[in-house]
Amino acid sequence: MDTKLKNYPLGVYTFEKIRNGNYFYVDKTGYVYEIANKYNYVFLSRPRRFGKSLLVDTLQCYFEGRKELFAGLKADELEKDWVKYPVLRFDMSSIKSMNPQEVKSSLSLMIGEYEKVYGRNEMEVTLGNRLEGVIKRAYTQTGQKVVLLIDEYDSALLKVMHNKPVFEELRDMLRNFYGPIKICDSMLRFGFITGITKFSQLSIFSEINNLTNISMLPDYDGLCGITKDELLTQCKPDIQALADKLRCSYDDAVSKLTENYDGYHFSKGDDGVMTDVFNPFSLINAFSARDIGQYWYSSGTPTFLFGEMRKHKEELQDIEGRRLNEDGFNISPETAESALPVLYQSGYLTIKAYNTISGIYTLGFPNKEVKNGFLKGFLPQVSNLPSQMGSNMLIKVVDALYADDIDTALTEIKAYIAAIPYYYENKTEPAFQTIMYLILTLLGQNMRVEVPFAVGRTDAILETTNTVYIIEYKVDKSVEESLKQIDDMHYADPYLADPRRKLKVGINFTTESRTIESWKSVEVK
Repeated sequence: MDTKLKNYPLGVYTFEKIRNGNYFYVDKTGYVYEIANKYNYVFLSRPRRFGKSLLVDTLQCYFEGRKELFAGLKADELEKDWVKYPVLRFDMSSIKSMNPQEVKSSLSLMIGEYEKVYGRNEMEVTLGNRLEGVIKRAYTQTGQKVVLLIDEYDSALLKVMHNKPVFEELRDMLRNFYGPIKICDSMLRFGFITGITKFSQLSIFSEINNLTNISMLPDYDGLCGITKDELLTQCKPDIQALADKLRCSYDDAVSKLTENYDGYHFSKGDDGVMTDVFNPFSLINAFSARDIGQYWYSSGTPTFLFGEMRKHKEELQDIEGRRLNEDGFNISPETAESALPVLYQSGYLTIKAYNTISGIYTLGFPNKEVKNGFLKGFLPQVSNLPSQMGSNMLIKVVDALYADDIDTALTEIKAYIAAIPYYYENKTEPAFQTIMYLILTLLGQNMRVEVPFAVGRTDAILETTNTVYIIEYKVDKSVEESLKQIDDMHYADPYLADPRRKLKVGINFTTESRTIESWKSVEVK
């Protein structure tokens, strides 16, 4: 086939450049038109690198009346009067500092750029006063109401969530900055605010009476990201090029993309049918590289999420399958009693199911890329050991298991756990369970942990080409007890007809040595 495809907008977040540069683009302008003409003020929460900044830039181009950029797109069909409005746009993600004074200086510079255009009253001293003055002068000078776009409003706050004094100072500063939104309501045509979380104590939410949160409305599931329908109808040449490079069928390429990048659901759906959304950043990178990789997770480490999990004492192995009601999604991080809302808002958990009778949502990892990336990032957090050390251990364990050498595999795991510093918390049964959950889960797609059976669940099942390992571990007990549980609960029964070798593996940890004390493997006859 002809392998010359369209350009992929890697690192490109401006609508103008995408349109003029013949870049890959999935038309979202129908949403832009609807939102701009249906609401006064809108808040949208989506994970990082999900297309929020491009959406904000598209809104800016729309309100600036740049009709030529929309030729052939849905908005051009819908819009009859292309009016040019004054647009004030603030990209909070461009502020990299966590120092409140440096954040204030950055905001001052942003406002200063608009003061160069619309002027400044020297009596306006605070950030809020200055923004209010710019809005008033822009309205007076142009004769048009002002459009206010705030991208990643919570970027600075997320960086200091666990530093309470700095967090409170930044929060108060931003409350002052956002204050004019309500004061200037009569002069504002439209306001659009994006972010990851919803900090309830900011005036941006408490003072705007008609702010509409569209984050979980079924009509806007596909506003950011690429839906399954869009993938299959607009990305056929890209999928085929990927399939050719991977030497697999078109359908296999779709399956690989789905397994790794699909699975996001941002609402309960219509009549219980949820819209499948792919991570656009990973999808475009996969098309560009013509390879399956961990693109989204590798682009940023969720350090603040690990802090949230420690703060709320969340057990990693228990976060999948947890449930929330609708109110639980809107809880602010500073008042939340669990890490679930921020894990969802950040894109590390998503909606897996919705019960129409109880109104309860079930959460889980959206896909393989996110789950594996998150677990790999979490392993150094619970072991206090370098990430490379964990990676090396996993490689050796996988090699040993596929060579049918369970003793070498467990020796490597034992050495890794034994290296955890004595002052670190790894001497309780939950701590051992978390570390083993991480290690076993990260071994690969043929490893299943916490596997349910008719009368219980075993700790892990690993299937290789030649062997099925049925694994059970105990703390401060004995390997015999582990093996006895496998027998008593009949964990091996589903594999009795399997022609592969079957091994029961009992493992015992001790809190005294703080690692694996002993293990024993017995072949199932």
